[in-house]
Amino acid sequence: MKTEPFTLDLGGLTTRPAQVWGGVRLVPLVREEPITDLRLRQELYGEEDGCGCGCGRVTVECEKGRYTSFMPHGFVADWTRDGTPAAAYGTQLGTAAPESVPLARRPGKLAKRADRTRLRFLPLHLALEGYLALHFGGPTFAWQQWSERALRHGLSPRGEESYSGAHVRGLADALRAFEIHPGQCGVLLYVADAPAAAFVVPHPEDYRALHRSLLLDLYGELVYHYALLSAPVPDFRAELGGATVRSLAELRAAVDRQERAWGEFHDSTMADGLLGATYRGRTVRRMDRFTLSRFLPEFRPRQENHIGEAITDEQGRIAYLKTFRLSESQTRRGHLLDTLASHDWHLPRAATALGLTEHQLGLRLESAGFGALLQQHVLDLYRSRDRDRDRNRDQAR
Repeated sequence: MKTEPFTLDLGGLTTRPAQVWGGVRLVPLVREEPITDLRLRQELYGEEDGCGCGCGRVTVECEKGRYTSFMPHGFVADWTRDGTPAAAYGTQLGTAAPESVPLARRPGKLAKRADRTRLRFLPLHLALEGYLALHFGGPTFAWQQWSERALRHGLSPRGEESYSGAHVRGLADALRAFEIHPGQCGVLLYVADAPAAAFVVPHPEDYRALHRSLLLDLYGELVYHYALLSAPVPDFRAELGGATVRSLAELRAAVDRQERAWGEFHDSTMADGLLGATYRGRTVRRMDRFTLSRFLPEFRPRQENHIGEAITDEQGRIAYLKTFRLSESQTRRGHLLDTLASHDWHLPRAATALGLTEHQLGLRLESAGFGALLQQHVLDLYRSRDRDRDRNRDQAR
C-alpha cells in the first residue's frame, strides 16, 4: 500500500466562536470563498435488510478481502472540468430526487465513478476500511511464533464497533438548536471538549443540506462514552472591555479582536491534536483537479488519533473532510501492527523497539485481539512466563 505524508490544510476556512449544548460544542468553519466547481449531495439508503435501523448493508471488495458494514447514507460528488460552477442538487436536467435509494448488496466499491464528473462514495467508510486493511495481509515472514492461519489468512476477519450519531447524547439537540452561520462550510465537533469529528464541504448550500447528516455518521466508543458521562462544558464569553468602548467603531474592533483571539486559541490549542498531526494518506480517486484520499495517523499511544477521508484541490487544500476519532484500544492495535510490520513481524525485534520482553509483547497481542495469530504452544509459553514473573514478584515481597 503506497502512502505519502498528508496534512489537514484548512486554508480558506475561518473559525467562528463555538456554540455549546450540554457537553457538545460545535465550532463553525466559514469559507471565505465557496468552492463552486465541486458540489456534494446526499443519498439515503432504505431498510432493505430489515434491521430496523434505517440503513442498508453493503459488502465491497477490498485489497485483501471484503468490507461489510451497515450504513444509512452515501454522498455524491459532482464537479466540472473547466472550473465553471457545478449545478447544485435539484437543478440538474433529468435528475430525479428520490427519497430513498436502494443499496446494492453485491460486492462493489466504496467510491465508484457514476459519470465522467460524478462520484458516489460512502462517507467515513473509506476511512474505516483503510484502518481495517492496515497490514491486513499479516506476517510477511514465516517466523516460528506465527500460526499457519496467520500466514495463510492474515488478520481476517477484523471488526470494529462504532455508534450512530443518533446515539451520541446531546448531538441531535445541538444540531437542531445551533445557528448556521452565513458562509458556513463545515464544523468541528467536540464532546466534553475532546475533539470528536471534523466535517467540511465545498459550498454553504451543501452544508445547509448536510448539516443534520452528522446524526447518520459513525462515532467511536470514546465519543459515545464522553457524551454519556460528561458534564456541561463552559460557553465562550467575550470580554469587550465595556469601559473603553465609546463608539460603534470601537465596539466592532473589540468584537473582531475577540473573534481573532478565539480562532487563534482554538486552532493552536483545542484542535491541535487533530489539525496539527501528521498523517499518512493514500489516493482513492482522481477527480480532475480534485483528489479523494483517506488517511491514517501515526498511532501515538495515549494521545488523540484520528482517521479520515478528504477531497483536496490541486494545491492540497481541503474541499471535503470527515474524520473519526479512534479509541485508545484502537490506537494500540494500530501501533502494534505498525511496529510489527516495520520490524518484519519479528517478535523479539518488535518487543525491543517497544521496550518489552518477547512474552510481554505476545500477551499484549492477545489482549489486543490478535492472540489467535500466534501458535498455541507459543502463547502458552508466554502465559507461563508471565505467571512465573508474578510468582517471583510475590515471593520477593
